[in-house]
Amino acid sequence: MQTDLEIARQATLEPIAEIAAKLGIPGDEIIPYGRDKAKLPLGLLPKEIPAASRLILVTATTPTPAGEGKTTVSIGLGDGLSRIGKKTCVALREPSLGPVFGIKGGAAGGGYAQVVPMEDINLHFTGDLHAITAANNLICALMDNYIYQGDAAGLDTKQITFKRCMDVNDRQLRSIVDGLGRAVDGVTRQDGFNITAASEVMAILCLATGMGDLKERLRAITLGYSYDGTAVTVGDIGAENAAAILLKDAIMPNLVQTLEHTPVLIHGGPFANIAHGCSSVIATRMSMGHAEYTVTEAGFGADLGAEKFLDIKCRDAGIWPNAVVLVTTVRSLKHHGGAAKDQLTTVDTAALERGFANLDRHLSNLRGIWGVPVVVAINRFPSDSAEELRLLEAHVRELGAPCELTECFARGGEGTEGLARAVTENIATGQPAVQVYKDDLSVMEKISVLARRVYGAADVSIEPAAAKKIQRFEKDGLSQLPICIAKTQYSFSDDASRLGAPEGYTFTVRDAELCSGAGFIVILCGDIMRMPGLSRKPAAVSMYIDDNGRIDGLF
Repeated sequence: MQTDLEIARQATLEPIAEIAAKLGIPGDEIIPYGRDKAKLPLGLLPKEIPAASRLILVTATTPTPAGEGKTTVSIGLGDGLSRIGKKTCVALREPSLGPVFGIKGGAAGGGYAQVVPMEDINLHFTGDLHAITAANNLICALMDNYIYQGDAAGLDTKQITFKRCMDVNDRQLRSIVDGLGRAVDGVTRQDGFNITAASEVMAILCLATGMGDLKERLRAITLGYSYDGTAVTVGDIGAENAAAILLKDAIMPNLVQTLEHTPVLIHGGPFANIAHGCSSVIATRMSMGHAEYTVTEAGFGADLGAEKFLDIKCRDAGIWPNAVVLVTTVRSLKHHGGAAKDQLTTVDTAALERGFANLDRHLSNLRGIWGVPVVVAINRFPSDSAEELRLLEAHVRELGAPCELTECFARGGEGTEGLARAVTENIATGQPAVQVYKDDLSVMEKISVLARRVYGAADVSIEPAAAKKIQRFEKDGLSQLPICIAKTQYSFSDDASRLGAPEGYTFTVRDAELCSGAGFIVILCGDIMRMPGLSRKPAAVSMYIDDNGRIDGLF
């Protein structure tokens, strides 16, 4: 069996100008990055999204650590729509080097539903994540220089909230002390790093509508607080333009293609378990302005990625999906039904039936809370038995939801034509946006609504450190901001060991962080960290590059 990398290397790519032409964009209006990649200038953003444009959100049931193929289905659906004659563009997030060299591997799809050039996309690509890292850390350098020079708007070094970032998993940098050494080496203080995907600059890039909005959001970033409790912002130290300069190319979406030459915009890469988990507003709106159908994904399960897409991104950008595809797999539902990790490829209809509760809650949330039409996509794996697949499909249809078996990993767009037709037949038009909570609720009330309605909790416990910060945010008049829950992706709850559809438990909030530039408040739950660590055997140690620069083990 061929690896994803081998399949990608055998692909014949079309010139990127020809891919742009499929979206009605002339070749002289793109900015090529070699033969296979290009930046799309902001001048290509539509002033208004055409009324005929359709936005399809792809989300999933709660994943297992192995991943269930949501990105692969997103890409396959894009190819399936192209095959049935729809002018289609896929809008995805950029991979982070953290998962690439950690445990998950790349994020460009798999099998015959991939985005190419796969190696470039999974590594440095066009340098966007490096630019975000540099902009974030330039702000930190300027802030610490102002402190050293004695002019930082009275910033209290013990109340600094803005952290440095880097795009690899490194638990050693979660909490550090810097500025050690001689007096000229800086002011000694406690500091720390987030992974770039969880940085506020990443969120800002993904939510900004243009360069002017980007600068305004950068200016509004809260760095910390002065001795009298006043918030100190990036604007107070005059750093927003310098940071924006480093982002002048990164703000433009990246155009690439699938193995079947469907256009793909890849832009921004926030994680859905620790950030808002969606590709950029700019890429989404640009795709919607040039394609009949835009297929986009939100990270991890619907309780994380889809919730944040609907309650943060859609609220901020004034868009709304016309349909949602809920990806599920036999093996993930067996996992949530209690099957052992080493038995997920063994036929076990009892475990599958017990795992239906996880699918049921995701489907109920999407249809009952947000009122979106949902098509369930069963992503088939070779280990799935015919009996298990029939049982799962029958259960979904009993719930009154359209259901399609997808085989895009093995068959590419041909394996998702049925899904593509089902999506086009279940499109909602003119549907009003519905958020799970109202803007005028307090932060505490918003947390409670999410915990109870989406996650199935019976109660919420706010630890003292988190409560103190939330009270400060509310005192500063920030209650109207949406909240961004940071929690484990492996459970509806804040505890990864609670499988299925847990209920009756207490949802624990450990900490809170303000992202005033991005425009939301991060609520950290359970033991989630915004700088991941590496596993005992990271993917990085199994990779190899030969003397000619050929890479193996990337995926």
